[in-house]
Amino acid sequence: MTKFNLDAAHSSIDFSVKHMMVSKVKGSFTNFNADLEGNAEDLTGATISFDIDVKSITTNNEDRDNHLRSADFFDTETFPNIKFVATDIKKTDDGEYDVTGDMTIKGVTKPASFEVEYGGKGTNPWGVEVVAFNAETKISRKEFGLTWNQALETGGVLVGDDIKINVELQLNPAQ
Repeated sequence: MTKFNLDAAHSSIDFSVKHMMVSKVKGSFTNFNADLEGNAEDLTGATISFDIDVKSITTNNEDRDNHLRSADFFDTETFPNIKFVATDIKKTDDGEYDVTGDMTIKGVTKPASFEVEYGGKGTNPWGVEVVAFNAETKISRKEFGLTWNQALETGGVLVGDDIKINVELQLNPAQ
């Protein structure tokens, strides 16, 4: 089993949510860690986990970011991290997996499943081997206690319930 370290400069965790029921707001977390131990070319049997610093949220709007950090949403003073720990990994096709695990947001732990695709491996200009993965999921924010919303005069709500999450990871074998 190989332990891999995150290459944060070439990785990202992004999300999107419906705004006013017609458009999408996108954002990301700029500070996170991912741990992978196993065979990058066959994830079955691997251990996988994420730890996200919620205060690092950015949507390119400081007022909105501060509101998201507040008790109305993530309450980052009380719940500074989002965590995911894989509990089951099933190979669905060549280089494709369903990775299910426990996701904890705002003190609430629920199962979440990511569709994961192995992007391949290569050697960077410094002679270090890298591997890459893409993972996607959709969660209900209400299930994790993120219930703040505002009704619109025209009907509907300001913030949608479904959050789409996209994770792009580049990792290096631990030296």
